[in-house]
Amino acid sequence: MPKVRKKLVIGNWKLHGSLARNEALLLKFRNLDLAGGAEFAVCPPFPYIQQVAELLRGSSVSVGAQDLSAFSEGAYTGEVAGGMLADLGCKWVIVGHSERRVGFGDTDILVAAKVSAALEAGLIPVLCVGESKEQRVSGAAEVVVAAQLESVVSAVGVEALSDLVVAYEPIWAIGTGLTATPDQAQSMHLFIRTCLDKVGVDAEKLRILYGGSVNAANAARLFEEKDIDGALVGGASLVFESFQAICDAAAAAAAVAIR
Repeated sequence: MPKVRKKLVIGNWKLHGSLARNEALLLKFRNLDLAGGAEFAVCPPFPYIQQVAELLRGSSVSVGAQDLSAFSEGAYTGEVAGGMLADLGCKWVIVGHSERRVGFGDTDILVAAKVSAALEAGLIPVLCVGESKEQRVSGAAEVVVAAQLESVVSAVGVEALSDLVVAYEPIWAIGTGLTATPDQAQSMHLFIRTCLDKVGVDAEKLRILYGGSVNAANAARLFEEKDIDGALVGGASLVFESFQAICDAAAAAAAVAIR
């Protein structure tokens, strides 16, 4: 039997939610049928992780966080450590999202440190990489993404990279309604896989997600591409019908056979 990469769809709730709204949404999420071989997770804001984990306990939907500290403990007011997230039942943690890089100054070095902290805590990092509109227009998109990957390779080593997920999210497509064409997304996904393969990572086993205004209308077409293994979904993950359609598209997509 050939090895396959399971499709993975992760909902990033960003700065949205309330106890009542979360419960109404999650009671529907509990019943998602992922029998088609896809995985599904949600990443709520920190204060709601425990509620989300409890409501999803026993379901096929797992829980993640949107960020973590590079530190495991200490006098770091306002920080949240990976071990704390693991205690609450998190499986995943998003690291290096463009909104953290652009809005909060997360550098490549800090992102790499956070990836290391996540791995040490037993979490699966979802490493976000991507270029701005200016960088794409200037032809520097691949250079930027390669540098973002290299900083993590240097920090954690090749072996550790087999334990993470990469999410390609072109900054110009985050929350803008713009989406990379399937060809653009596939090209960058293949580039990422090739970069990691060159440094010794078994990149054919590594899941690479697309993030950037993914919705019910474009998900199925994106998932047809050979190197797109799922999606990191923002706004659409807050609307059950939209998110269900994306999950259905992932489950329907043929598993990618590794040859």
